[in-house]
Amino acid sequence: MARVKSPKAGAVVLFAGCTRDSFAFRPVTHLSYSTYPPLALRSLLSIAKAVHHEYELVGIAITHRLGRVDIGDESVLIAVAAPHRKAGWQAGEECLERVKARVEIWKEEWFEDGGVWRSNRDGQAGVPVVEGGGSGVGGAE
Repeated sequence: MARVKSPKAGAVVLFAGCTRDSFAFRPVTHLSYSTYPPLALRSLLSIAKAVHHEYELVGIAITHRLGRVDIGDESVLIAVAAPHRKAGWQAGEECLERVKARVEIWKEEWFEDGGVWRSNRDGQAGVPVVEGGGSGVGGAE
């Protein structure tokens, strides 16, 4: 929050996305995120600049974890500072939706019986992870 606080901000909104212990009634053991950093950083910066401008924010910060993220741990943090709370709430939600839709960060969701590659959107079933770290899509089986 220190990155976005300002005397001009009447509201600082912080969102922390945490790893749940289940998905569709299946126990989750952990998540794992991977990316191509130059591409993801470019997308994150573009989103931050756009949301900052559109909502007339005082400040914005976006952080996304990579690698293993255990149950209860934060995977994404978004902080926005705005002159008024309504703009802060709206900007925080819009920023999260854009991050989930556009940023090139890929998620593996791990269950007790194996993992699946999932879109960074909620509710998608995913593609099974096969031995050796690949997906079950394409190639010779």
